[in-house]
Amino acid sequence: MNLQSDIRSISYVKSNAAEMLRQVNESHRPIVITQNGEATAVLLDTASFQEMKDALGFMKLISQSDHDVQHERIVSHEDAVAVVRNRIKDHK
Repeated sequence: MNLQSDIRSISYVKSNAAEMLRQVNESHRPIVITQNGEATAVLLDTASFQEMKDALGFMKLISQSDHDVQHERIVSHEDAVAVVRNRIKDHK
C-alpha cells in the first residue's frame, strides 16, 4: 500500500470521488478512508471485492471441513456419492 495515494480523508472523498473510483479500478489497490483522523472505511474495486469474498468463502469451507474431521463427522466417498445419487433420483 502506498500511504500517500491509498489513504484519503472523507473531505477528499467528497470532492474527488470520480478520481478515486478510477484509481481503485485501474490499480486494484484499496483506498483507506479516514474520518477525524481514524480509518473508517475502505474503497475497493468490485473485481477485487469478489476475489476477496471468494477467498474468504473458500477459507470458511476449509475451516468447517477441518472442524468436521476433528470431530469425526466424516463419511466415505462412496457413501457421499450414494447420498447425492439418491437425492437426485428422489427429485426426478
